Amino acid sequence: MKPPVNPSIFPLGDSAITIDLGNHVDDQLNRKALALRDWLQAHRFPGVIDIIVAYSSVSVFYDPMIVRSGKGDCPGGVSFCLRQLLQEAWEAVGEVGENEPAGGEGGVPGGGHFFRIPVCYEGEYAPDLEWVAGEKGMSPEEVIRLHHSVIYQVYMIGFLPGFPYMGRTDTRLEVPRKERPVPVMGGGVGIAGVQTGIYPLNSPGGWQIIGRTPTRLFSPENDPPVHLQAGDRVQFYPISREEFPVRLP
Repeated sequence: MKPPVNPSIFPLGDSAITIDLGNHVDDQLNRKALALRDWLQAHRFPGVIDIIVAYSSVSVFYDPMIVRSGKGDCPGGVSFCLRQLLQEAWEAVGEVGENEPAGGEGGVPGGGHFFRIPVCYEGEYAPDLEWVAGEKGMSPEEVIRLHHSVIYQVYMIGFLPGFPYMGRTDTRLEVPRKERPVPVMGGGVGIAGVQTGIYPLNSPGGWQIIGRTPTRLFSPENDPPVHLQAGDRVQFYPISREEFPVRLP
């Protein structure tokens, strides 16, 4: 049985505040973080600029001048008011995720959507597939099967615009990051540790690239510009090199 979570609440400068549930990757904590984000969105107040969820934390970014003018009934000041708000949010959602399996029926807190994303695991699209297979003592086909047979939860978006950190991979696919970054093509699907992710743009990267998707994850002309959001669920499906289009809309 896991010990109870004792969240810490602390400011990030003078225009943001964070509630942190624990500095590690954990499905239950991520569902709690998503539920906190939803509660804060539902109780949004004037001056809030953004609410950002990470693996196991939520940060509220705000305009201190607007918040201060709207919080005249709070003698302890803006920081004290926001601490109270985050504590209230935690008390409201503290039991969320205790017994829920990741990717189960009904989705996860956050009203996430389910997406099936095509991946080509062949040739130049999968430069590290053979290495991963050899490292894990299995065939490339088995690596591919294990990778696309899981429904992944999007923990957070970061690093690059639209880059989804997703988990958990099958334990048999846990591999380390590369010792140093190498160029990765946009659409590269990588694995590292217990996670899988997709590089939305050409970028240096250290994850083991086992495939590439033609699905566009970042389109600045769209609203929102990113295809996936924290709380979404994703399952990959394999396509051949011949089926790989230049780029999907």
